[in-house]
Amino acid sequence: MSFYATLILAFALSMDAFAVAISKGATLHRPHLREALRTGFIFGLVEACTPLIGWSLGIYASQYIMQWDHWVAFLLLFILGGRMIIESFKNKTEETAQPHISRQHNPSRLILAAIATSLDAMAIGVGLAFLQVNILHTAMTIGIITMMMATLGILIGRYIGPLLGKRAELIGGLVLIAIGFNILFEHLGLFMYAK
Repeated sequence: MSFYATLILAFALSMDAFAVAISKGATLHRPHLREALRTGFIFGLVEACTPLIGWSLGIYASQYIMQWDHWVAFLLLFILGGRMIIESFKNKTEETAQPHISRQHNPSRLILAAIATSLDAMAIGVGLAFLQVNILHTAMTIGIITMMMATLGILIGRYIGPLLGKRAELIGGLVLIAIGFNILFEHLGLFMYAK
């Protein structure tokens, strides 16, 4: 696989993380660059590890992974999105007593979101086991590109958040659920475009 093919693959795999990072950045109160880098690092690390896991499983588990990865991703994103939606309504009722101001996300929720958006990379890793590729180089490229895109997503979300105001968390939750449905529909063949 050529360097350019690896880059295209890495950008394609990073798009879900980018979209999730934008919605997450929009829900924060003016997130700092440090938070954007932390989010990018978590997404990039998880995205780099999952193709390695898929590659190591190889042909033995390929059928199982490809049958279930989209369901797991959908479920995780649905739960995370639903939680954000519920919190958006809770925050409206609590706003008068104490404004909801957060400059960073809960690490466990970030890791769950990163896992949900990287399961397709695990399935890709299984496919890469049948090609002559340097899996470490490919995984590092995927991880670095995802880190850059997720960091950029948080920074873009920083500017979108104030425009959305109180609705940012609600919209962010709806976006996560929409991404989950998109992943599910793609794998079930309901959308005929390539990711």
